[in-house]
Amino acid sequence: MQKIRFALEGDYIELNQLLKLAGLCDSGGAGKMLVASGTVMVDGQPEMRKTCKIRSGQVVQLGDVRIQVD
Repeated sequence: MQKIRFALEGDYIELNQLLKLAGLCDSGGAGKMLVASGTVMVDGQPEMRKTCKIRSGQVVQLGDVRIQVD
């Protein structure tokens, strides 16, 4: 499993933007499509809200990639 640590700047980041900045997709729009496909997990639960607010301490997983948000 690939593990990525993401340093949060501010209170939160939208899920689709996190996927883009972590390099898992090319754009925010592509991130929205990934979330809509039902393959993105937040803290072990499927997340379907494309602009869900991800805060420090949360873990996002897509396939075998895990993003720890700090």
